[in-house]
Amino acid sequence: MKLLEGKVAIVTGASRGIGRAIALGFAQQGARLVLNASTLSDALSETQDQVRELGAECALACGPVQEAASARLMVSTAADRFGGLDILVNNAGVTRDKPLLLMTEEEFDLVHAVNMRGVYQCSREAVREMMKKRSGRIISISSISAISGRPGQCNYAAAKAGVVGFTKSLAREVGKQNILVNALLVGVIDTAMTKSMQPATKAEVQRVIPLNRIGRAEEVAGPCVFLASDFSTFVTGTTINISGGGYV
Repeated sequence: MKLLEGKVAIVTGASRGIGRAIALGFAQQGARLVLNASTLSDALSETQDQVRELGAECALACGPVQEAASARLMVSTAADRFGGLDILVNNAGVTRDKPLLLMTEEEFDLVHAVNMRGVYQCSREAVREMMKKRSGRIISISSISAISGRPGQCNYAAAKAGVVGFTKSLAREVGKQNILVNALLVGVIDTAMTKSMQPATKAEVQRVIPLNRIGRAEEVAGPCVFLASDFSTFVTGTTINISGGGYV
């Protein structure tokens, strides 16, 4: 029996990196998937193809996560195509790193819109659907920047800290409906974002990680599968640190 057999999951920001790895991890464990990205792209279609190659059913629901209409589309697609919704993974995110004195209001607002308001919009619509059968899982991707801070990330760290507070509060609200709400505090992961790092910067980042390497997207997908599965039925309102010891 696969860990997510028969479950229906939405994964936002599924076109590449961590989102794609989570989608594939869920597909391997038998979930049926609704994949989201802000727009339809070759990358998102590639994720869909890879999911289907693993034998999983899959639908697309594109649109910016910070917009209510997009969130409603994702949830209605899950309900109409697959009969309901069991799991939401709030993964979509953006960065606009810059020292505070150089950061524009637009850069601050965009990061908060996608990283924080998106979690609000998608979670609200998901909870409405999950309450119908008094069961569900919401997993949000936060960052160790939320608790450690990082120069140039006042916008990003604040938004990701908001995700942690949101997670704890929502877990208390919906626990009686057996909806479990958790977050992952993710460290430096090998994605397109880190590939643009200068070699000296990457070396310095690795130096302060006890495991002496940057993480892989699949190492975020694994804990997501755990939180989505029946192995985590008494886990809610918490965060899991996935940083290789980079923050302890």
